[in-house]
Amino acid sequence: MKPKYKRILLKLSGESLAGEDKHGINFDTVMRICEPIKKCNEKGVQIGIVVGGGNFWRGRSSGDMDRPRADHMGMLATAINALGVCDALEQLGIPVRVQTAISMPQVAEPYIRNKAIRHMEKGRVVIFGCGTGNPFFSTDSAASLRAAEIEADIIFKATMVDGVYDSDPKTNPDAKKYDTVSHQEVLSKGLNVMDSTAAAMCRDNNIPILVFSIEDPDNIYKAVCGENVGTVVSNDE
Repeated sequence: MKPKYKRILLKLSGESLAGEDKHGINFDTVMRICEPIKKCNEKGVQIGIVVGGGNFWRGRSSGDMDRPRADHMGMLATAINALGVCDALEQLGIPVRVQTAISMPQVAEPYIRNKAIRHMEKGRVVIFGCGTGNPFFSTDSAASLRAAEIEADIIFKATMVDGVYDSDPKTNPDAKKYDTVSHQEVLSKGLNVMDSTAAAMCRDNNIPILVFSIEDPDNIYKAVCGENVGTVVSNDE
């Protein structure tokens, strides 16, 4: 199948990397996620990846801890995940570069926009770690920012649910799933897609988001080929 998109930004949650272990990195799970990424890469799709860190640390559950310090700990957790995904992709024969928003030259490149784009143009997958490098911003905001900077065609938000619903499908059996929904509706209704900062950035920069389930990792490849595997959030009515 011919890819629908030339350049994508894939947002992977930390939880998705933990698999059934619920904490840390389950490398069997990571390999399953990376296999469809390899197929996309082999089709010539340029891929940037932003990873979360919730499988190691969640700053918002840190009690009375200083918020910037807690957020910095979360950024370091995403660096661990970035290196783990990098290793899995390299085992599959895919060229990869890790770039981090916090300088750690012994283990990764610093984030440089033009360099990231050049890597992707050469067929390398680029993994962005450490969020935006700033406290008070989520990795969803990092995904929105990086997608805008690298001029991605779309953000693929791989989650533990199969799309966007009008309420939580885990607690409401009558929750309605959207096939398409606007950025503005996501913001006005408080739909659980991204935090409001990230959602507004996507709206203002006209970046569509495809929300789909990572429980079947092959959804990544199906989505690249244009199959209907989740909910599309865009500025289109």
